[in-house]
Amino acid sequence: MTLGNRQNTNQLRIIGGRLKRTKLSFPSVAGLRPTPDRIRETLFNWLQSDIYNAHCLDLFAGSGALGFESISRGAEFVAMVEKDPAAASSIKQNLKRLNIINAVVYRQDAKEFLQKNQQSASFDIVFLDPPYGSELLIDCMALLEQEKWLSSEAKIYIEASSDGEICLPPNWILHKQNKSGQVAYHLAIRKN
Repeated sequence: MTLGNRQNTNQLRIIGGRLKRTKLSFPSVAGLRPTPDRIRETLFNWLQSDIYNAHCLDLFAGSGALGFESISRGAEFVAMVEKDPAAASSIKQNLKRLNIINAVVYRQDAKEFLQKNQQSASFDIVFLDPPYGSELLIDCMALLEQEKWLSSEAKIYIEASSDGEICLPPNWILHKQNKSGQVAYHLAIRKN
């Protein structure tokens, strides 16, 4: 979905949890396409038994929708990675406005983040929603494994264009998948 297709191009709402109905503002940034409400609702229904107390990583945070939705539903910690300065600043402003202290924003390229940052704990849930048509999805999936970012049974949400195929690492199992218009979305589970 492109920003031009949304009625209000600079706001979205959290759809569940303690912050339900809270509006989030975000800037108009080329390529920024927040995950639509219907897809977010399906995704978090899939994750409902896993999200509470989870450590989450949103590698292409954009508007911050998936990270804020995770916090709203009880995630213990969320790291949001966004390279665009305006988008990263907007996420930080929303965190401050909502007095959220269990999340951090990294204004950094996703691949650079995975290659150079040191983590103190692995992530239970990862959101991968890179720009469509880029090699970033394949590269980031490989780096998540190589750099040991994932817990043993991590859940990985993958959003991509519906006209492409995804190739998962050997130890990831496709658990659920669906399609909405031009968006295909998948939930994989990492197995040791």
